[in-house]
Amino acid sequence: MLVGLALAALACNLSESAPPTLVPRATPTPPPTLGYATLAPEQLPAQATSAPQTQANMFTLLNEVNPERLLAHVQTLQGFGTRHFASPYDRPGFGIGAARDYVANQMQQISQQSQGNLSLTVQPFEFTYRDLPYVGYNVIGILNGTQPGAGVIIVGAHYDSISFDFENSTTNAPGANDNATGVAALLELARIISQRPHRQTIVFVAFGAEEIGRLGSMAFARDYVQAYNLPVMAMLNLDIIGSSTGPGGAMNERQIRLFSSGPNESPSRQLARMLDVFDLVYVPEIDIVVQDAEDRPGRYGDHLSFSEIGYPAVRFIEGLENPERQHNESDVLNALRPEYLTRATQTVLALLTALADGPRPPANVSLRDNGDGTRTLLWETVPEAASYLVMLRSVNALVYTDQFETTQNSVVWDGFVSTRYAGVTIASRDASGLLGPFSLEYIVP
Repeated sequence: MLVGLALAALACNLSESAPPTLVPRATPTPPPTLGYATLAPEQLPAQATSAPQTQANMFTLLNEVNPERLLAHVQTLQGFGTRHFASPYDRPGFGIGAARDYVANQMQQISQQSQGNLSLTVQPFEFTYRDLPYVGYNVIGILNGTQPGAGVIIVGAHYDSISFDFENSTTNAPGANDNATGVAALLELARIISQRPHRQTIVFVAFGAEEIGRLGSMAFARDYVQAYNLPVMAMLNLDIIGSSTGPGGAMNERQIRLFSSGPNESPSRQLARMLDVFDLVYVPEIDIVVQDAEDRPGRYGDHLSFSEIGYPAVRFIEGLENPERQHNESDVLNALRPEYLTRATQTVLALLTALADGPRPPANVSLRDNGDGTRTLLWETVPEAASYLVMLRSVNALVYTDQFETTQNSVVWDGFVSTRYAGVTIASRDASGLLGPFSLEYIVP
């Protein structure tokens, strides 16, 4: 009953508009991609202007991420020995039950620190594995937004772990990187984000039973998101984000990969491109590398439970993972890179802030032919916008390749042609320099 009441209350705070219905398709993985570039002065439209440069608020916010808290969460979760879905729920300090209770208790403490802004609920879900019945649990924190109809952002990470001996529910499976790091970031994000109001509703979810087919996130998407017709604008999945060290001691300190389901114009891929721009603006210390694939070959994550039913969803994962330290006893705390985990968490915090608090995107974007070799890009004004960032994607490009800024709500230019660009999107920027979500990508005809 507690779950149903919490979900119904959340649904009442949200728009009742139908969710997207596009079903994306997977595509191959490309080489790393480069970010956008500002067009040269001689290439810019006449209306292009300089952008506000104030970033002090974001800098202060990112410094709230506490590395010691992140590592403490990882160490505690690792200390339960295993978080196998079939391990005990009633054994103190051991197994999946201890992990569930720890995450729930942390969420409850965060709720108290937030003066009740964050509400906690636990969603049980039944499933069968190898012809035996089980019950799993998703731990959910709900932070209701201040603007009716603004939509929902879901941040998720799975808290279960497993060993290569899949059937053994008690063998050592510490799962420090996979995926105590994602859960640690989830809890730290919930702690920081819940201290202040936000425009959009944000839901933090620790998923169970991911390692055996993402059963927890599928139950959440089915019984929570679809059942209550929640207008999910973005799902951010944090899974293996704590190390920059690969096989043989190779290092990649600067990159984090971002996976999303295709095709290239799908809602998930458009979300990935938008997050890439936010990262370039706010967290230049770590580069998002957008991948042209839903996940690594033969692998999966909880984001797919949302993108496969049409919701925009992405997976964050370290730039250089080490498969030799996955699903075995060597996935432990001392294999992590605390600085990298901190930067990864800060990256997601910046992107989440832009999504939840930035000015709303312009509506009714159109491109009109002027009959003289130029076209006019036009959109409705956004009252709180100090300027607008116009992002352009070259033909066959995975990410946005060019950009310019303007204080007006229309641009006349001879560069809006399909031989040069495949798509264009527009974001509002407020007087403090905060970007908001992008408009739907407009395909250049």
